[in-house]
Amino acid sequence: MKTEPRRAAGGDVRAAGAGGRAAGAVRGFAERAWLVALVAVLWELVTRAVDETYFPPPTTILTALHELWFSGPASHLFFSGKALDDFSTSLAHLFTGWAAAGAAGVVLGTAIGRSRTLFDLLNPVLEFLRAVPPPTLVPFFIMVFHLGATMQIVTIAFGVVWPVLLNACDGVRAVDPLHLDTARVFGLGRVRTLVTVVLPAAAPKIFAGLRVALSFALILMVLSELFGSTAGIGSELIGAQRSFELPRMWAGIVMLGILGLLFNTVFLLLERRLLAWHAGARRLQD
Repeated sequence: MKTEPRRAAGGDVRAAGAGGRAAGAVRGFAERAWLVALVAVLWELVTRAVDETYFPPPTTILTALHELWFSGPASHLFFSGKALDDFSTSLAHLFTGWAAAGAAGVVLGTAIGRSRTLFDLLNPVLEFLRAVPPPTLVPFFIMVFHLGATMQIVTIAFGVVWPVLLNACDGVRAVDPLHLDTARVFGLGRVRTLVTVVLPAAAPKIFAGLRVALSFALILMVLSELFGSTAGIGSELIGAQRSFELPRMWAGIVMLGILGLLFNTVFLLLERRLLAWHAGARRLQD
């Protein structure tokens, strides 16, 4: 008979905790958003006072953004037909290149980090390749893969693989030797040690590399679409610039900023959820 009130009390506590977290999230967002609102207001006032063609006010940019990509029906979440074409093309290339680079970077970085011989042999080559700016290789990729989706994906993948590969390599090399000795004492094989000890220990650095790679992928997505592409945000951006439609050009720039912020926020939430065990372990150590 006494357990039911306890359960109710426990439910009230959990509800109160969830409500407190939600209120804290809203308060934190408001504390950070005021600066963005202030900058937007100042931008609007200054651009209207100066009346410079090259710098349209935010309201004009938002109008162009709405007409370009968000003037569709409610059944399509207000996305226009052009938005569906541009976003699907750009994001498909971005995430394909990023995912391919992430998988290759984790596998190769883990293999190199686990072998002292491979690391000593390949480290100078990796540092050299990492130092090559990906935009300088676009003409080469165009010659080899021709204009199209393959060239764009390869450009993105080549440019973003290095943060993942090098972070995975460093993370694997930084695993505490005591953990490896413990796994050896318990008779764990190489594969099981890799899966249960090495990769979890290197996961924070791997995720850091993936997050950096995602921001680079957005930049290279736009760059790859500037050459011979007829669809995508980058293609729309260069088309607006060539036709001197500056509000549309600025709308593309603002859209890229929104996408970058959205990708980073979602990735941080996933990282926090997937690496919650790591944060808990650090708190215990502290």
